Amino acid sequence: MITLFVSSGTFSHLLQLPGYTTTHRIYAHHSLVHLLAFSITIKRSTTKGPPVTVQLQMQFKPQSRDLDLHKGQDFQGAQYIYGKTLIPEVKGAPQPTVHMIWTPVPQAVTLPGEEQERTWEFLTAVAESEEEVKKCFSEGTSLIAAGSLYSSHTQAWTALWKGCRVDVDGPLPLRQALYGCLYYLLSAIPPLDSPDFLFHGISPGGLSNGTQGEDYWGHVFWDQDTWVYPNILLFYPEAARAILKYRIRALGGALKNAQEQGYKGAKFPWESAVTGQEVCPEEIYGAQEVHINGDVLLAFEQYYHATQDQKLFREEGAWDVVSMVAQYWCSRVVWSQEEQCYHIKGVMPPDEYHYSVDNSVYTNAVAQKSLNFAAEVACDFQIPVPEEWQEVAKKVKVPFDAARNYHPEYDGYSPGKQVKQADVILLGYPVMYPMSPEVRKNDLEMYEPVTVLDGPAMTWSMFAVGWMELKEIQRAQSQLSKCFNNITEPFKIWVENSDGSGAVNFLTGMGGFLQAILFGYTGFRITKSSLNFDPICPDNISKLKVTGVSYLGSKLNFTLTKENVGIKVTKSSRDPQLSPLEAVLVASGQRIPLPEGQSVSFATAAGRIQRASEEPF
Repeated sequence: MITLFVSSGTFSHLLQLPGYTTTHRIYAHHSLVHLLAFSITIKRSTTKGPPVTVQLQMQFKPQSRDLDLHKGQDFQGAQYIYGKTLIPEVKGAPQPTVHMIWTPVPQAVTLPGEEQERTWEFLTAVAESEEEVKKCFSEGTSLIAAGSLYSSHTQAWTALWKGCRVDVDGPLPLRQALYGCLYYLLSAIPPLDSPDFLFHGISPGGLSNGTQGEDYWGHVFWDQDTWVYPNILLFYPEAARAILKYRIRALGGALKNAQEQGYKGAKFPWESAVTGQEVCPEEIYGAQEVHINGDVLLAFEQYYHATQDQKLFREEGAWDVVSMVAQYWCSRVVWSQEEQCYHIKGVMPPDEYHYSVDNSVYTNAVAQKSLNFAAEVACDFQIPVPEEWQEVAKKVKVPFDAARNYHPEYDGYSPGKQVKQADVILLGYPVMYPMSPEVRKNDLEMYEPVTVLDGPAMTWSMFAVGWMELKEIQRAQSQLSKCFNNITEPFKIWVENSDGSGAVNFLTGMGGFLQAILFGYTGFRITKSSLNFDPICPDNISKLKVTGVSYLGSKLNFTLTKENVGIKVTKSSRDPQLSPLEAVLVASGQRIPLPEGQSVSFATAAGRIQRASEEPF
């Protein structure tokens, strides 16, 4: 029997044989992130008996087509190899080193006749220096000697799940999909108790790749910032912060990208690795899919509003990212004398079926949002706001067809043209571009029938969120159900496309699906001054409970049903300058205090969480 235990991050293979069982357990240690471990346990059904021997086969070979590897001297009885990458990321960049130590695996293990049970533990350490790999391996062997290697791993997972859960009283496939998505996303985030850990971002497939020619080489795309990130921010802003610091460290490369393309400011790469310079193998994406800049800044904006962490912006480089992206957009636009507005020409929108188009509505909308956010932060920090930022934000063209009352994907888009994936509909969420419910509905109805059915997995979750906004629950459920075509058995791993092609362990699709629940069913929206909620509960779900929502330094639990909303602050912000939280109901204006440790409930309605007003209740 093969089992993935998402509660403990453990993969287990159990063999039941006459007189004994053998268990093979594998895990990547959650808090000691340089360690991989596996164990073999033999347990007989009686206290004594004949010796039991289990044959082992080791398929690992210390060779790589990407690394120049050398054998080092054995360390503490373990084998050691090291080497560096054969090809630098970009010309002149350093060639990182890899060091690996692993416990040799015997051909067989034997349980003596006088023993009922025995476990053999094997360890692998991987790091970027000899000193680090030996330190990590020694720490692991010490924990093995103390009998606590595995328990320290499971304790880390227990703590992680305690602060982050999504539970539904509803169909089993939905519950399994939710737990699976959360597990795979949590597996990809940096350790929460290591603020100085250098995190290198989240690739669409995490550490897993698709087949040759279809994988993403571990590169980071907008998938991280737009699709995965919002879920992480909602629960673990410290992990979200580590993701932003990855982008901050890559700013030097982004500055070079903009310069090489003839623009000012910073242009984040379509495919990013360590340096921040463009590493996409096909030039057109790096040159034209410039919406990546707006995607990156949207993540910074969400973090700023959800945490008010001014230190990251004032002292740790986030303001440099924000201001340099704003500068890029101002140098990227051109003035149209005919239309009396700014254009952004020659781009590829998220819908990659079309390229070299002018005024992608999504690209221009996120450019505008970037500039408005940059101006907001500047005002908060009492930095003079360049007039150019305000001028471009005010006058950049965001295409709109007044006759049909919808947003064309780009200048010259003809209704009915096939679309690869969610694009225009992202204006409603996550961009939150202002529009009437009628326009929102028209956008959904215009693009739903022309979006390819077997496209990238995250698409239908965004259609679902749109219909949830409009309270058209059946239409939302119809779109959400399409996501299940991308989930593979038995471990609920997502594939990029519903025909099975593309990246495996497709975190992008999982991130989109989670957003459909966390920002769709709940109606959560992070705004400048509040965390808004506007819940819906479909017929097949009697209750939704979201545990561990983080907002302004506090942790909250939400329980949602058709009839009631329950909120409990489980931990208040320890910042003495922050006032306690309150809930404000939109329709009535009723303000409900949210003291730590007390549950409050009210009839299901739209509202917002905000800092308590100083005015009396």
